[in-house]
Order: sequence, then structure tokens, then C-alpha cells
Amino acid sequence: MLSRRQLRIKVLQALYAFFQSKENRIDIAEKQLLKSIEKLYELYIFQLSFILEIFEFAEKRIKEAKNKFLPTESDLNPNTKFINNKFLKQLSENKDLLKKIDDLKIFWSDEKNLIRKTFLKISESNKYKDYMSSSDNSYNADKEIVIKLMKKEISENEVLKNFYEDRSIYWVDDYYAVTMLIIKTIKLFQEDWDEFIPLPSIYKTSDKDGNEDRKFIIELFRKTIIHSREYEQLIDKKTKNWELDRIAVMDIILIKMALAELLEFPNIPVKVTMNEYIELSKLFSTPKSKIFVNGILDKLIVDLNKKKLINKTGRGLMT
Repeated sequence: MLSRRQLRIKVLQALYAFFQSKENRIDIAEKQLLKSIEKLYELYIFQLSFILEIFEFAEKRIKEAKNKFLPTESDLNPNTKFINNKFLKQLSENKDLLKKIDDLKIFWSDEKNLIRKTFLKISESNKYKDYMSSSDNSYNADKEIVIKLMKKEISENEVLKNFYEDRSIYWVDDYYAVTMLIIKTIKLFQEDWDEFIPLPSIYKTSDKDGNEDRKFIIELFRKTIIHSREYEQLIDKKTKNWELDRIAVMDIILIKMALAELLEFPNIPVKVTMNEYIELSKLFSTPKSKIFVNGILDKLIVDLNKKKLINKTGRGLMT
């Protein structure tokens, strides 16, 4: 389920922690990397359970309004479009999600105020009001409103974000990544799916190699560390006017990771590696890092190709 870019980001974060701490136990650092990915998946389940909690709160709110001592006309004849949302009903019955919620012992009973405030914020939003007044009762429309609310009212909920950050140090950097994973999951769901369809796993699987993505992050992490000194020497030759200790630490790590992919991963195209690490430099390093990383990698690739050290298998992988 995690994209290769998200996996590279997790490896980048783990490598940064490894090099900054001067840690020399690769096995321990690797366990921390894998644990951080497991914790990200836990947050994913927490957020899905939070969506269900909002859905359940909306149902309870309508029932309680009907049971008022002096109910109004709107209390007695409420708009039930949201609580009849086909996708949310489908999600609330998903056996795999319910089991994972139970396994993680997720309970929101102590967070009633957070649930109430979040629902009130949702119900006051224009997206929610437009949905409730729309005549479109299709499954796709029901999915679309959940995606819209996820993008805005839930992902930008600072109280909810702080709640998660207080629960786990691992979740500080994963909040928005999980939002994207949930949106991807919602889009994946089909109307004819029954309650026994499993949720996507944290790693994408394939018929050829079910553990391909997990192997990718472990090998990328290990090989970047094992060949770190070697890669530093290659980088040093292309940065004659720079001292390595004056170059942004993140830039050095990004280039080392790129070198590991270029030299140790025969199935990843050169262009993909170039593009990925230039994009990561925009996200995680300095404003000038994109130009620096791009320039150094360009020079390194030319030299490595001349020495025939980049060996890719398959057509088109060298470009």
C-alpha cells in the first residue's frame, strides 16, 4: 500500500537518525525502521476507526434528537443522508478492519468531546452541506464526500493531530502520509465488495515476490550504510569546491541513497532514481538542494556509466 516514494522517505528518516546518532548497530537501526512502518500502519487503522466513530456519533445524535422531551420537526424528520452513506456502512462492516481495531484495542470512549467537536465542524462545512442537499445518492458520491472531509476537516484537525502525537513519537511525521493512504483506500473500495474483503497491507505484494517492498527498504537501508564511505569518496570527487562537512547532511544522505539504487538495484531505472531523489530533496532539504543533488548525480552517472558500473536489467532501465 505504501508507495515507493513513501518507503524511500521512511528509509531517509531512518538513515538520518542513524548517521546523526553515530549508531554502529545496523540491526538495531533496521528494527527501528521496520517498527516505524508498523506504527504508521497502526495510525492508519486509528484514523479509519476515527472515521467510523464520527459516523456512529452522527447516528446517535439523530436518535437522541428524536427522543427529546419536545422534539422539533427537524428532530423527528432528520436528513439521514450521511448516516445512510453506503461507503461508511460498508466500512463499518468490514471484518478485517473491525478485527484490527479490536487487536489494537482502540477505544474512543474517553474522547467524546473530540468526536463531538469534529462532527460539528464537519456538519458546518460547505462540502457537507452541499452533500446533504444533493440528490445524488450514488455510491461514488458517498465515497467522494468522505474523501473531501478527510482532506479538509479531518486532516487539518489540529486537536486530533496533537492527540496522535501525544500517543506515539512515531506518529509525529506520519499524520499526513496516513491521510493519503486512507484516501487511496477509499478510492480502492468497490460497491460490490462484501465485508470479508481485506484491507490493503502496509507493503504492496506481487505474485512474483510477496515481500518485494519490504526487501527493498531493508536492502536500501543496509547498502547505503555499508557503502557509505565508498559513496562519500565518489561524492567528494565531484564537490571539489565544497567540503563534505559543509554540505547539508540531508543532501549527502540523499545522494548516497541514490548511488545505492543506481549500483545495487538492477531493476530500478536510472531516470526513476534521479527523479525520486530530486523530488525528495525539495521536500526534506534546503531550497538550493534540488540543483545541487541534480548536478552531482548527473556527474556521477556519467562517470559510473563510463566505468560500466551501472548495470540495469531490462530494456529502457538505463535511461
